Amino acid sequence: MRKFLYLLFSLALIAALVTYALWTTDRPAGHYLSDLRINLAVDQGTPADRGNLLGIQPELFPTDYQSPERLHRKLAAYLQTARDQGFLNDKTIVVLPEHIGTWLMVSGEKDEVYQATTFKQAMHWLAVSNPLAFIQALAGAKGDSRLDDAYLRMKAATMAHDYQALFGGLAKEFGVTLVAGSIVLPEPSVSEGELKIGRGALYNSSLVFGRDGRPIGQPQRQRHPVFDQQEVLEAEHSDASRVIETPAGRLGILIGSDSWYPLHYRQLNEQGAQLIAVPAFVMGRDTWDKPWSGYKGLSTPDEVSLKPGELTEGQAWLRLTLTSQLPISQARGGVSVFLRGQFWDNGSAGQSFISHNGEQFSDGQSRGARLLNLWL
Repeated sequence: MRKFLYLLFSLALIAALVTYALWTTDRPAGHYLSDLRINLAVDQGTPADRGNLLGIQPELFPTDYQSPERLHRKLAAYLQTARDQGFLNDKTIVVLPEHIGTWLMVSGEKDEVYQATTFKQAMHWLAVSNPLAFIQALAGAKGDSRLDDAYLRMKAATMAHDYQALFGGLAKEFGVTLVAGSIVLPEPSVSEGELKIGRGALYNSSLVFGRDGRPIGQPQRQRHPVFDQQEVLEAEHSDASRVIETPAGRLGILIGSDSWYPLHYRQLNEQGAQLIAVPAFVMGRDTWDKPWSGYKGLSTPDEVSLKPGELTEGQAWLRLTLTSQLPISQARGGVSVFLRGQFWDNGSAGQSFISHNGEQFSDGQSRGARLLNLWL
């Protein structure tokens, strides 16, 4: 009898494991319906032959990341609208928001991931449906929050490939220079024209693609991750920001709250930066109108006297983002672009704006997809 029960238990366990293995490999394509519309928020300056800086504030949701093809469809629709309105040319620099590439972590997943009601539930399903990759990533995780590190690390190689294929493909398809927002990857670098990952710490990084679809230079890593990400993300400790040569001029990139540090602008001035792109992201649906909580990085600049609570989050971004505000920044112009949408129970805030001649321009609307154009 004991042998029979043991055999029965073994068969049941094998059946359960086989069923689970089959379940993890099943990736059905769920129904997809997304708003492809985008409105023109700002059109500043006069068209000339010097090119333009074009910010795209997308509105994205988890189902937009169900496959790279779906995300391509939405972003291509935005770019096609810009082309139809005459905003794309050989010297156009398109800027996308922070973390637009990071959410590729949920691409190609099971319906349970996209149907989850909370971010925590979605990450649970992500791990359960990729058990071997998750266990391997957890074993190599670093920092104080190993679980969050593992979620981001477990599909890093696929994320890097999809990021380059998607955003490099869009740059080539529309013939523009593309600042591809940012993506979190372990020790990202470009080698022989391909975005590669390493085995070390995770960095929030931005990569620029030229009109031929190939990367320009190395990824720009964020130097001041916000405090709620410091347990996961490593800060870039390089003393100088890099500029990139583009058809419209020398371009500097400041990721998120890196744009709050006057030192970074002075370093870009020394390298002759003429344009500045700020891919950004603010968590929380109503955060933009709530009191500013202060500097969220590793330090507060001595020369900044603004105190937490004096202004709203949005007012602080406008005050602290110093693009084209002489004498600190000598750039001709800049654009700050925020990611909008809803990722499970995590809403987003941020009102994208153009900076030019010491002034900021936006349409006063934070929600929805927006185009912001500055003629140079």
